[in-house]
Amino acid sequence: MNMSKLITFAAVAACAAFAATADKKQFSALDGEAAKRVKTHNLDGSPVVCENVATVEGREASLLPKGRQFKLVWNDEFDGDRLDDSKWGWRTNFWGRPAHWFAKPEDKAHEVKDGLLHLKIVKRPDGQFVSPQLQTGELVWDVPPAKKPKGFWPLPKRGRPKFMHRYGYYECRCRLQQKPGWWTAFWMQAPMQGCSLDPRRAGIEHDIMESVQPGTVIPHCFHFGGYGAEHRSFKSPRVRDDMAAILALDKTEFHVFGLLWEPDGYTIFIDGKQHGPKVGRGKGEAVSETEEFILVTTEAKWFRKNNMTGKGVKELEDAIGDEFLVDFVRVYDIMK
Repeated sequence: MNMSKLITFAAVAACAAFAATADKKQFSALDGEAAKRVKTHNLDGSPVVCENVATVEGREASLLPKGRQFKLVWNDEFDGDRLDDSKWGWRTNFWGRPAHWFAKPEDKAHEVKDGLLHLKIVKRPDGQFVSPQLQTGELVWDVPPAKKPKGFWPLPKRGRPKFMHRYGYYECRCRLQQKPGWWTAFWMQAPMQGCSLDPRRAGIEHDIMESVQPGTVIPHCFHFGGYGAEHRSFKSPRVRDDMAAILALDKTEFHVFGLLWEPDGYTIFIDGKQHGPKVGRGKGEAVSETEEFILVTTEAKWFRKNNMTGKGVKELEDAIGDEFLVDFVRVYDIMK
């Protein structure tokens, strides 16, 4: 059996083993009337607003949803002059193979200074454009096969996640990219996402903020079922036309993006105001019940599809040195 077949067999076997622990019944969404009853966070139908709460001494206050009590359980304020590798790792692979468009630490596409994380798009000496992807855990399918496997499966020993969490409030204060040619995101994934058809057990990708053009944020998307034929997704706001729901923001200012993840649904906040309805219990929706890790990422356009260096692409050339600035990332438990 060649290596590619071994990898495929290992992936299928891992999925089967994981799925065996999940409920045999697939997720069944609530009916339309039930979805209407949970379309907003407040029972009276009013939008949720946030309040300034100083949780880190000497730093910008958090914007926390009113009517709840929260406890700060994990954060990075990006103080000092280097990235805290006890909190962040680097995503450098894509579906088990090295991703030529993901920056590595030695590419000098990141910097920590003045209390900010600077993520940059840079051009390597060989002409390859790269930008960073940071994460507090890892997707199991991104782990490359071991060169000298120990055991039957050609899978290497996995690193321990630096931070995983379930339910709470997840917040990032950042300034979006200033030039086209690359995009930025603040999101979450589960390590074994897609290993079961029950998204509650396998996890759901939470796209809290994704900006594909400077000064805009696309609808917040929640992906489950893996990334193949079983892929499903839902959005907040619930829209059919993504273009009609793109939010324009001042790209020169810092903005605060938050996700309130509760057992009964997800609520997105931008700059202290609820953006879109609470989702997760409508038809075709679900809520993850497993711990997930955090990602703060950037990505140059076109690479994933075309496997190109980007040489001669004007948008990429013009974007060299552009920065995605992150002031903080914070995670709160919901106390009550």
